[in-house]
Amino acid sequence: MRKRFIIPVVFFLGIFAWSNFCSPETAQSWGFYGHKRINRMAVFTLPPDMIGFYKKHIDFVTEHAVDPDKRRYGNPDEAPRHYIDIDHYGKKALDSMPRYWKQAVTKYTEDTLMAYGIVPWHIDKMLYRLTEAFKEGNIDKILHYSADIGHYIGDAHVPLHTTENYNGQLTGQHGIHGFWESRVPELEAENYDYWTGRARYVDKPQLKAWDFVKASHLAVDSVLNFEKELTKTFPSDRKYAFENRGSSTIKTYSEDFSLQYSKMLNGMVERRMRHGLGQRRAARSHTDRKQRSKRLAEKSNGAGRVFVEERESEKSQRS
Repeated sequence: MRKRFIIPVVFFLGIFAWSNFCSPETAQSWGFYGHKRINRMAVFTLPPDMIGFYKKHIDFVTEHAVDPDKRRYGNPDEAPRHYIDIDHYGKKALDSMPRYWKQAVTKYTEDTLMAYGIVPWHIDKMLYRLTEAFKEGNIDKILHYSADIGHYIGDAHVPLHTTENYNGQLTGQHGIHGFWESRVPELEAENYDYWTGRARYVDKPQLKAWDFVKASHLAVDSVLNFEKELTKTFPSDRKYAFENRGSSTIKTYSEDFSLQYSKMLNGMVERRMRHGLGQRRAARSHTDRKQRSKRLAEKSNGAGRVFVEERESEKSQRS
């Protein structure tokens, strides 16, 4: 009988929320403040066995939440890990795209996949690496991959991270990327309700990563169409405003336009934030918990029980 384990730590896989705070000039990703908030809030939803360990290292997973964005400038392979232009592959791509990496490479080639983004597969790779780090009891790697996985999960929850029209450049809506994920929550996030309860185990974690992408992509039309409709009726001289950001003055969407757009979205940003925060990716054995193979790992002054799922059937799908 194959040994199977659990990782109750990988709460970070479902997080979206606080990534919405980036400023327009850094809208290619969530912004440093947003990603840090993602990982920090994640800690407080963890189960008792894990929360002590992560509270002790909360500053690390918070500060290093932005490492993937920093790597974009030095590693040409980094950028595709943050998105997937799923519409490049056709109208039915959400259903027809292989969920596992090797199958996708066979169908489309690795060069094509890298050209249009690999975020759901990279999330799975990060989970695998985090799993291995727990098996090794390597605290440095555990913290490194915990910080990274939160970043990629956050990006997978953004609608405009799932389309070739990622910044409205194909529909005359240039700048909408930063508008949706930055400007709107910048004005309203203090009033959002972020409590989602405790993190939960999720069966079939690789498929769950694709659920994130699917939900994000299904919201793309609303994100684009509502902005276009509002622009037609809103006074053109009031759509934008100038604001001081530090030592710079920037052109941004006006507060009135932004709040009306948010009203048309009917709470979409807040819902996506809450959904992301409430997610928890953890592999779960199909047998009764009492029958699972377990091993106890005590690290870093009582890190708590660490259970790791080997998932041999999924390992064969990975590069």
